[in-house]
Formats: sequence, C-alpha cells, structure tokens
Amino acid sequence: MNEDLKVNLSGLPRDYLDAGAAENVSAAVSSQVPVVEPEPELVVNPWDIVLCTSGTLISCENAIVVLIIFHNPSLRAPMFLLIGSLALADLLAGIGLIINFVFAYLLQSEATKLVTIGLIVASFSASVCSLLAITVDRYLSLYYALTYHSERTVTFTYVMLVMLWGTSICLGLLPVMGWNCLRDESTCSVVRPLTKNNAAILSVSFLFMFALMLQLYIQICKIVMRHAHQIALQHHFLATSHYVTTRKGVSTLAIILGTFAACWMPFTLYSLIADYTYPSIYTYATLLPATYNSIINPVIYAFRNQEIQKALCLICCGCIPSSLSQRARSPSDV
Repeated sequence: MNEDLKVNLSGLPRDYLDAGAAENVSAAVSSQVPVVEPEPELVVNPWDIVLCTSGTLISCENAIVVLIIFHNPSLRAPMFLLIGSLALADLLAGIGLIINFVFAYLLQSEATKLVTIGLIVASFSASVCSLLAITVDRYLSLYYALTYHSERTVTFTYVMLVMLWGTSICLGLLPVMGWNCLRDESTCSVVRPLTKNNAAILSVSFLFMFALMLQLYIQICKIVMRHAHQIALQHHFLATSHYVTTRKGVSTLAIILGTFAACWMPFTLYSLIADYTYPSIYTYATLLPATYNSIINPVIYAFRNQEIQKALCLICCGCIPSSLSQRARSPSDV
C-alpha cells in the first residue's frame, strides 16, 4: 500500500508538486495576515465648493464692515448700529458656510450637522431681520425727520436689535433642541436636517417680512417724492431737479428691494413646495443666489455710505478724498 502511494506521488510532475505546495503556503499565510482594504476616495461636490467660496467672500467682505464700525467711535448712530448688525449676521453666515463644508467632509456627525445648520439658520435669519430693521429705521427717519434723532431713537434701535437677534437665535436653536429630521427622514425638507414644518415657518416668515419691507419702501418713495417736490418749489427748479432726484430715489429703492427678492425668493418658494425627495441640484441652484445677498449687502448698505467711505479711506490711505468731504447728502440717499 505504501509503495503504491509512493509510486503514484513520484509519478506526478515536479512542477505540479511545487505549485501545489506554494498555494498551500500562501493560503496559510493569507489566513493569518489581515487584509487591508483601500480607503474610499473623498469625492467633493462642486456645489459645496462654490458655497464654501461664497462663504469665504462673505466673511472677508463683512468682516471689513464690522471692524470699521467697531473701531470708529463716530459710527454709533442708530443707522450704523443696524448696518453693523447686518454685517455681523452676514459674517456669521459666511463662517457657517465654511464650517458646513469642513464638517461635511472631515468631521461627519449628527452633532456637527445640528450645530452647523443652527448657526446658518440663525445668521441668515438675523440678516433678513436686520434688513427689515434698516427699512424701518429709514422710514421713521423720513417720517419723523425733525424728532427722530433723539435718545428715544437710540433706545428703540437697541430694542429692535435685541428682538431680532433673540428671535434669530431661537430659530437657530430649534434644530439643536430636537426639531430635526435625523430620526425620521420622511419629515426632512430640502435642507437636511431641517423638517418640512421648520422650513415652512422660515419661508412664510420671509414672505411676511418681504411684504412689510415692500409696503415700507412704497411709503418711503412717497415721502422722498414729496420732499423733493417741496425743495424744488422753494428753489424754482421743478422741471429738472425734481425729476432727477425722484428718479434716483426710486431707482435706488427698486435696486435694493429687487436684489433682495431676486436672491431670496427662489429658495423661499422652493422650500415651500419641495421636500427631501427632490434632486439636490435644485436646492443648490436656489440656495446659492440666497448667499449672494450677503455679498451684495455690504455694497448697498455700507460701502455706499459716506461716513463709512471716509472711515475706510482713513484706514487704507490715511486721508479723506475731497470728493467725499465736499459731497452733500441728497434725498436720494435713502
């Protein structure tokens, strides 16, 4: 029996025996050495890159405005406090977009998602509320032109700031405190982890504030036209100056309100009709213009202001251009 076995084994080719032994050895070794799987490649959404870039530009631009108002003691009037509130809100919104990008690809967790969305909701809410507060301030400063600049005005401004920031912080805390869709995906809105009800409340609130701003700006236009008409009658140049001044005032207000509506209205309406089942590209395409409003705000409300221009020139070159020092304020500067 043993001799037959030896004959049979010796009758096999030597290469076959060596290959079989090698396979047995490699199988034994592979069973002992753990297999290291390659790490999945990090795929970055181009839309997220664009949002992060937008957030960086927002942060840099509004940080300049915040620093100018904070370090200049002469910029403490109610108007500048509200402009500073707007710049601070937009600055936080830009930081929130940057943090959202970092957390989405480097530190993924439920806690970071909630904190990030809370910061973004609170900051953008404060930005929109600050725009409404600026509109109210402009209306009151024209309607009560003789008595508006008083201590009561400063107190009223601080009350508005406390109310708008308190409301915005509460809206930002809602997802963190449990009103989110992390446990039930069917309740998610177009912006996860916000629920559809939460997004609906934010959208309806925006539409209400937009309607209020529209009504106030219509009243501002009427006041500006009436003031320009009275000034023109006093100086006997009704035909030319009244038309030019009124046109500038109306065009300025139209640009302000039109820009605000063009930036925020698409995302607001989309949030009301859509949910998490819709393609994410629609969310990005409507959310991105909303972030552009925070880029445009400093240009409209801060850098066009004569006093802020003077402060910026002093910081940059140490002097004030003669064109700024001699420029007179007109009724169109509203």
